[in-house]
Amino acid sequence: MASGSVADQEGQVMLLGFWFSAFVKRVEWALKLKGIEYDYVEEDLTNKSTLLLTSNPIHKKVPVLIHNGNPIAESLVIIEYIDETWKQNPILPQDPYERAMARFWANFIEEKVTEPTGEALVSQGEQQEKKVKELKEAMEVVEGEAKAKLNKKTLFFGGGNGVGYVDIVLGWTCNWMESIEEVGGFKVLDPESQPQFHKWMANVREVPFIKTTLEPKEKLVEFFRMVRQDRLGLVANK
Repeated sequence: MASGSVADQEGQVMLLGFWFSAFVKRVEWALKLKGIEYDYVEEDLTNKSTLLLTSNPIHKKVPVLIHNGNPIAESLVIIEYIDETWKQNPILPQDPYERAMARFWANFIEEKVTEPTGEALVSQGEQQEKKVKELKEAMEVVEGEAKAKLNKKTLFFGGGNGVGYVDIVLGWTCNWMESIEEVGGFKVLDPESQPQFHKWMANVREVPFIKTTLEPKEKLVEFFRMVRQDRLGLVANK
């Protein structure tokens, strides 16, 4: 049984994951923020379990949350499900407009930061340069939002509620981004041009339920190096 000081009131909760996945970590953070006890099942993605394949037959990927026998896939969908099912420690804002804005920024992060980072990791030459350029432009936007929202009293995008939806969705950058930069041979994070964002990252790293789940950088570097070599090898052999 993993995490949580609050006993689950609505049946068994199980999370299917893989240790390196930032998407899985998002779900773990949401569960820990809510104080929900859950069983964690580590998947072997080279030999996917029957449980994973039957729980997520469309994408066959982690994370999958299983609650009362009902599987839910896709990290953003799972986080919203968790927030709607367990009311303590809200993740999304209660105000409809603020909630809509949180969803907007989550989608922006997914499309303009998360996806291009993965693509930059497994590309090279002009293709990688294009993705890195897109990432730098996206990070300028994120820095602008951080400057507008964050200050000495407001440390997180969740505002007065502390860590919130956008923090959880963007939180992977605190650990994964530097490892991917090192392996991919490019640089996007820059404390001089992104001072407010870097302050935010430092604050997120110190959140107890996040800090205890961050993987060692050397372990991530080793894994991402293998991913990059395998993907570029496949491209070269086509």
